[in-house]
Amino acid sequence: MYIQERHFTRIPRHIGVIPDGNRRWALSKQLEKHGGYAHGVQPGVRLYELMVEAGVEEASFYAFTRDNTSRPAAQTQAYVKASVDAVLALAERDANILVVGNTDSSVFPEELLPYTKGRVRCGKGLINVNFLVNYDWNWDLCHAFRGGQQPKEILPLLASRDISRMDMVIRWGGHTRLSGFLPVQSVYSDFYVVREYWPDFVDEHFLDALTWYQTCDVTLGG
Repeated sequence: MYIQERHFTRIPRHIGVIPDGNRRWALSKQLEKHGGYAHGVQPGVRLYELMVEAGVEEASFYAFTRDNTSRPAAQTQAYVKASVDAVLALAERDANILVVGNTDSSVFPEELLPYTKGRVRCGKGLINVNFLVNYDWNWDLCHAFRGGQQPKEILPLLASRDISRMDMVIRWGGHTRLSGFLPVQSVYSDFYVVREYWPDFVDEHFLDALTWYQTCDVTLGG
């Protein structure tokens, strides 16, 4: 009943998560840049627990993008492993898991292929959890324009078509940009920035975001 004590009247149905700041956190701890990614797995598990308690129906985690693959090999290996560890950690919980990303690349981890073919129910399936792994916004959008015709509605044709519109996006690490994160689903998302780095996650980050969301005027353009 940790969250219920706050008496929130509005809970976002779908929350996007940009867990940024892993490399900067590592440097602040006198570690190599790649040393920060492993410390981002447990915060994701804890955030999952809080979202389930709050009654959030869907969550999307930005694991890594195709642009990230230009980083040094040690960093690439570290965030790929952290992505696999995060997905498998929630596979042991009560979640319906979907992984979206370009599986044609050699960077895409084979361990996650079963989660790309459709949403996998784990345990009681209390919340839909999406992971963007080797994701690229251009790759996502190009799926909607195959055949050379302009579609009347784009969402059902995206590579990420099984991910619904997001109500709120929370980004750790202080930057105020989406970085290509689900451009269609985030079109009307309220955007909340946490200054602290992702590995320094504490419950109050999420609770403060929910408190802020209570004041948002959700009109969807109307």
